[in-house]
Amino acid sequence: MTDDSFNTAEPLAFFITWTCYGTWLPGDDRGWHAFGGGGTLPPNELFREVAASRMKETKFLLAAGDRDVVEATILRHCEVRGWQLHAVRAQSNHVHVVVTATGYAPETVREQFKAWCTRHLKRCHVGRERFWTEGGSGRSLNRESELEATVYYVLEAQDRKGRDEA
Repeated sequence: MTDDSFNTAEPLAFFITWTCYGTWLPGDDRGWHAFGGGGTLPPNELFREVAASRMKETKFLLAAGDRDVVEATILRHCEVRGWQLHAVRAQSNHVHVVVTATGYAPETVREQFKAWCTRHLKRCHVGRERFWTEGGSGRSLNRESELEATVYYVLEAQDRKGRDEA
């Protein structure tokens, strides 16, 4: 397989993302995705207000210590499972992971990460039940160039957003 050949077997890796509870509601100004797919939908203030009124808890943002817990938990889970972790970055309102988990669907991997991170975060946030939005994304990376670009984005480029325009 050449450096940028499309991998037709197992994906080289998954690019997994999920958001923190209440940080990206249906109707959001940034666009949003309806449950079950269908592409990006335009902002809708009424949908956002309804979704906000139905929240069971306040919005959750990851503080610096929480981000450390999430990243360490994901690293440890990969070690236990024998998965190759290429990159992980917890931001205040979302988490990105690039991982090779042969034989698993990206949704399964994402839900395992979310479950283990929740267990560990509950130690610091006693009484809190909701840390994450439902679902998330899990894109297959099938080319070396995609894998390299995604790792770069997770570890470097997303932190530069806003700085490069200044």
